[in-house]
Amino acid sequence: MIFNAEMECMNVLEKQALQLSRLKNTVATVYEHVPFYQQAFQKKGIVPEDIQSLSDVQKLPFTAKKDLRDHYPFGLFAVEQHQLVRLHASSGTSGKPTVVGYTSHDIEQWASMVARCIALAGGKPGHILHNAYGYGLFTGGLGLHYGSEQLGMTTVPVSGGNTERQILLIQDFQPQVICGTPSYVLTIAETMEKMGLDPRKTSLQYGIFGAEPWSEEMRHALEEKLGIKALDIYGLSEVMGPGVAMECHEAQEGLHIMDDHFFVEVIDPISLQPMPDGEAGELVFTSLTKEAFPIIRYRTGDIASLHREKCVCGRTSIRMSRVKGRQDDMLIVRGVNVFPSEIESCLLQIKELVPHYQILIVTQGLKETVSLHVELTESSYATYGPQLNAEVYHELKMKIQRTIKNACLVNMPVELKEPGHIPRSQGKAVRIMKQRIEEMTL
Repeated sequence: MIFNAEMECMNVLEKQALQLSRLKNTVATVYEHVPFYQQAFQKKGIVPEDIQSLSDVQKLPFTAKKDLRDHYPFGLFAVEQHQLVRLHASSGTSGKPTVVGYTSHDIEQWASMVARCIALAGGKPGHILHNAYGYGLFTGGLGLHYGSEQLGMTTVPVSGGNTERQILLIQDFQPQVICGTPSYVLTIAETMEKMGLDPRKTSLQYGIFGAEPWSEEMRHALEEKLGIKALDIYGLSEVMGPGVAMECHEAQEGLHIMDDHFFVEVIDPISLQPMPDGEAGELVFTSLTKEAFPIIRYRTGDIASLHREKCVCGRTSIRMSRVKGRQDDMLIVRGVNVFPSEIESCLLQIKELVPHYQILIVTQGLKETVSLHVELTESSYATYGPQLNAEVYHELKMKIQRTIKNACLVNMPVELKEPGHIPRSQGKAVRIMKQRIEEMTL
């Protein structure tokens, strides 16, 4: 099912003309109504009339998350407060939260984009959608909720947590689609198994997963455990929320960007120069239709590549690869760059381990050590836990280290943990733990 064939299957020249018209309008709006952008434009010596082609977007200034925090809470809004119908915000765990706002028109547009995404995943009017994304200031829950309703589905607003109740509702309501973070839905499947239930024998057909980087191997694990198609959705609150891009169930090969609403670029995060199609770099988005919080060349920190070939599903929209990781989450281990999702890919190939892990970074003075904590399956622990077979236990640790060394080129000490040791996600998984040890002075 194609929710909006006019936009999703539009030919390239028509799409580019539409993007340029909307880009000009957005640039004029922020120049007139957002002092931050007016000053940024003037600093670069440009005015809205300088934007005459899509390539002229490169003349525009970048926007970074710091800019949102520096103008907290409403300094980047393009409308008066009385025109807003909703506010969302980030958790603010690394400083002040980033705040975004929506007019009633923005909410309608957002719902329409998410409806397109759910249809891309295989959802249809009359289906039931089990929404295990968190509700509240986080955009995930309400974003999927409104899109599901606009598509004509029955929406179950469960939110995150309370896993056994989630399972009860899946059994009783018989949904076709489940939405949530991949780590939490994996927790749901594992809990089903502990309750003596077979996760493959539910009514679920499709899963819409996002809000955290996840690997192709995690996709296979979810599909195998739940007997579903696992599909990737992309979005971030600064750009809109979930629904910026979505995989189609026909191909599962790249995420279709809602390119009638967003202009996308990929840049080298160091030189800030554009990257050619097919090469990975930092995703940059410019909104084309937002009223309350239009954003210009927002540097997402997410690493991906772009592809423009027509998809087998018939849609002509630009596709992005699955996000390799966030620039902020990239680890540097003895001079080698590695993303947690690359480590995850290795671990999911080792049958003795469950798909849960944490990377511990310990800082003491100028010295930093990185270790990987992984968890044995119940059967593996029973067979050769450290107290039963120390030699095989040691061999498994070496096997894991070799696998990561060969794939990621980093040598990382491994700690094997007993089943259930690593905390299970109730929302977004916490993959990186940091610990600082203060040096003692005599």
